[in-house]
Amino acid sequence: MAVSPADVVFLLDVDNTLLDNDAIVDDFRRRLIDASGPAGEHRYWEIFEERWNLTGHADYLGALEQLRSERPEAQGLDASFLLEYPFASRLFPRALDVVARLRLRGPVVILSDGDDVFQPLKVERSGLGAAVTGVLIYVHKEQRLDDVARLYPARRYVMVDDKVRILAAMKRVWRDRLTTVFVRQGHYALDLKLVAASPPADISIEAIGDLLALADTL
Repeated sequence: MAVSPADVVFLLDVDNTLLDNDAIVDDFRRRLIDASGPAGEHRYWEIFEERWNLTGHADYLGALEQLRSERPEAQGLDASFLLEYPFASRLFPRALDVVARLRLRGPVVILSDGDDVFQPLKVERSGLGAAVTGVLIYVHKEQRLDDVARLYPARRYVMVDDKVRILAAMKRVWRDRLTTVFVRQGHYALDLKLVAASPPADISIEAIGDLLALADTL
C-alpha cells in the first residue's frame, strides 16, 4: 500500500550536529592515555584511521579491540567506557527542543553515518531515538538517498549537518527538493579549508539551538 508523501521531512545528523561528539572523543582520549599511555593512545588513533580508510566510517569498538590485541598494557581497557558513556549529557543545548519543534511540522528522522553497533547505541542512549520519528544509519548516507525517499517519502526535505561536503553531495542529487542547513559545530565545521572546498549550504547557523527561530520557515 502506497504511503502518501509528507509535505516535508526533516533529516538530522547526529555527531557534532545534535550530539557533541568532539567532547566524547576528548573524554575517550583521556581514558586511553590513563590506560595505555601516550604511545597506546597514539597507536589507537593510527588503527582508527586505518579502519576508517578501509570501511568508510568510524569504528571505535573495532579499533579498541585491535589495540587490546596488540598491546599488553591495554588489556584493562575494555569497551565499557564507550558502551556505558552518558551520551545524554553531551547533547548540545536545546537539541531535543529543536527535534520537538520540527516534529510539529513533519517527520523528523536521524540520518547518520556510522557502524551498526556503536552509532545506534549513541542514538538510543542519548535520548534521540525516542525523540525522533525514525533512525537511519548508513556507511555513506549521501549515497542512500533513494532508500531515504522510499522509507520516508516527501515532497521536499531539510537536511541539517555539520559537514558541508555531505550537504553539497545531497544537494546535487535532490536539488531544489532539498534545503540544506549547515551547523557550525565541531572540528569539521570549524575547519575553514574543508568548508571552503564545498558550495555553501542554503542556510548556516552557529548552533543547533538557533534552528528554533527558523523552524517555521523551513
